Amino acid sequence: MSGSHGIQLDGTRFWVKHRRRVYGPFDYEWTSDFCGVEMLYNGEKFGEYCSVDEIFADLKPFHLPMSVVRVTTIVMGCVLYGVLNGLRESERHQLLTRRLCELGYEQFAPDS
Repeated sequence: MSGSHGIQLDGTRFWVKHRRRVYGPFDYEWTSDFCGVEMLYNGEKFGEYCSVDEIFADLKPFHLPMSVVRVTTIVMGCVLYGVLNGLRESERHQLLTRRLCELGYEQFAPDS
């Protein structure tokens, strides 16, 4: 992750670099009953995915820059979609890059 903006992916974890400052790690873990997924920032829960109809996330308490919140939302959404739909790593990477570019955050797209 070079430059002033980017994303670093490492397994299930990722970091967002904005204006040369790195935020993270962001991660997820399955709930104890394996019926949902908890979203984490620095090990602290900020959201939960229970189903397509039940999702909650709130990064406001962390006072992150809005660009970091938006990019994190895109990345986490792509990660969860990829995991829940059995996408291969290359497919998840393509999905993430495409969505970041479609939404105007191409400067954050990971290197190919």
